[in-house]
Amino acid sequence: MTAAAQPAWPALIENPAAPGRAIVVCEHASNAFAAAFGTLGLTAAQQHTHIAWDPGALGLARALALALEAPLVTAPLSRLIYDCNRPPDAVGAMAARSEVHEIPGNRALSATDRLLRVNAVYRPFHDALRGLILHRLTNGPAPVLITVHSVTPVYHGKPRGVEFGIIHDADPALALALMQAAQMLPLVTRLNEPYSAADDVTHTLRLQATPYGLANVMLELRNDLIATPAAERAMAAHLAPVLHRAMDAVISHPSRQQKTG
Repeated sequence: MTAAAQPAWPALIENPAAPGRAIVVCEHASNAFAAAFGTLGLTAAQQHTHIAWDPGALGLARALALALEAPLVTAPLSRLIYDCNRPPDAVGAMAARSEVHEIPGNRALSATDRLLRVNAVYRPFHDALRGLILHRLTNGPAPVLITVHSVTPVYHGKPRGVEFGIIHDADPALALALMQAAQMLPLVTRLNEPYSAADDVTHTLRLQATPYGLANVMLELRNDLIATPAAERAMAAHLAPVLHRAMDAVISHPSRQQKTG
């Protein structure tokens, strides 16, 4: 594929004019493999596992966006073609191995191959998200960025006890407020588990929220708890009130009003 002939896969944006304060983002929403990249040598079964996407995350993100009256921004292709929550220089942006699975189509990618994917997937996704953020900033008030992910309950053969992970990057304010509000949830909830910013999983927050001083948080739900559409909706019903409470606490804080008022 030449650069001139290269198509692009921009972010999908649902309800861009929704009136709520939040913008909900799901970088690992899809397990679609575009014909331009093929299946990367994966079996049909592998394409449906957690290595290719975050199962349940799209349905949860969609239900949360509805409850929060928020726009929803999602990536259109599998994270294995390009992981939009990783910068172009990260090994995991186009991983050659994920957990116990080899990804043959990502082995020994040339610099040209990598740049083609950056331009085809990463840049269109983040350009669209940034455009939405800038529109909100221009028209006020400043938005709140919430990214939605899911994790497998067993990783490298080890069970995960955490059910709801709340993760922050440089600004912990919303994550800490959410931890406080989440005490009412019937979930094992932990801060910066099973991942933290030290694991390089907060790229979208760092790129899109931090430069503008936006309140932000990353949510990780164990995917066995959102394994059906009904479970996704039920989880969103649990999470939406605590997100509202946490956002209200952070937005109303004097230091935040000085930044965004």
